[in-house]
Amino acid sequence: MKYTIGIIGGTGREGSGLAYRWALAGHKIIIGSRNEEKALTAVEALLPRFADMEVEISGMTNEQAVENCDIAVLTVPFSAHASTLHSLKDQLQGKLLIDVCVPLVPPKVSKVQMPEEGSAALQAKSILGPGVQVVDAFQTISFEHLLSGEEIDCDVLVAGGDKESRQIVIGLSEDMGLKAWDAGVIENTVVVEGLTSILIGLNLKYKVPSAGIRITGIE
Repeated sequence: MKYTIGIIGGTGREGSGLAYRWALAGHKIIIGSRNEEKALTAVEALLPRFADMEVEISGMTNEQAVENCDIAVLTVPFSAHASTLHSLKDQLQGKLLIDVCVPLVPPKVSKVQMPEEGSAALQAKSILGPGVQVVDAFQTISFEHLLSGEEIDCDVLVAGGDKESRQIVIGLSEDMGLKAWDAGVIENTVVVEGLTSILIGLNLKYKVPSAGIRITGIE
């Protein structure tokens, strides 16, 4: 199934990477930003990657992106996480929200530092209420992998929301050529998000750009 996906704060590297992969898979993409001009600039920067392919990518404000999408994706820095959700609370009601944010607290970004609610996804749920299915995903996939255009040798853990919403996100992962796993209820997002800090630490220690994870032992 093809969706219209609105990427909130989609002008950053992670948002652009997700937009690129999903557009390649045939989804309609809306890149959102607080500033519409910045969103349009991000679209123009992405289009040359598609050569002669026909893709549907547009740029709008975050509010317009959410209003016009089937599925919303949040890729803002964690410092803007709560304020962005508060500003879009009404538009997000009835939507599936994929929260890609990680509660990184500079300068110690390789240290797991969860917010009072327990995770970014739990914070999102506390702000948005029961009318929004909040699902965590893609925290362990680096923008370098997403924008490379090559096969990604990493797995994705999908947690939060209900079973149906997790299956939709697993399908979107598979559209990008990724293997995704149902990691269960939203309380489990503390583990999913915490892995990012661990991977950053591994990148620094072993001088690599984009460490990832694999789930083994399951046929």
